[in-house]
Amino acid sequence: MTDPESLFHVSAELSGVGTGALRDTAMLAGLLIAAAGAGGLQAVGAPIVRHSPSGGISALLPVDPCHLSIHSFPERRLALVDVIARENAGAVKALDVFVRRLAPTEVASETRKRG
Repeated sequence: MTDPESLFHVSAELSGVGTGALRDTAMLAGLLIAAAGAGGLQAVGAPIVRHSPSGGISALLPVDPCHLSIHSFPERRLALVDVIARENAGAVKALDVFVRRLAPTEVASETRKRG
């Protein structure tokens, strides 16, 4: 049984991602929604998206109890993904959506129990 007070924080660095995907605002916002669904996370708002002058995108989806986010760096072919959830399995499933769709050549991830 999961401790109701614990949170799981999965952070990942996805390297070798195509630059077109990393500049696609609609796709990245859609991936946040799809990842929340796959992870059993309840969205509590719409994705918040910001564009950087260098062409990257930062997008965040608030979920109960925390968030999912992605930061893209097209010039480096890099995406940073962050998932905080009550269930470790849900956080991992959410990350898997990004990995499958963005098809990086390398994934480095870390999971930490919070709280």
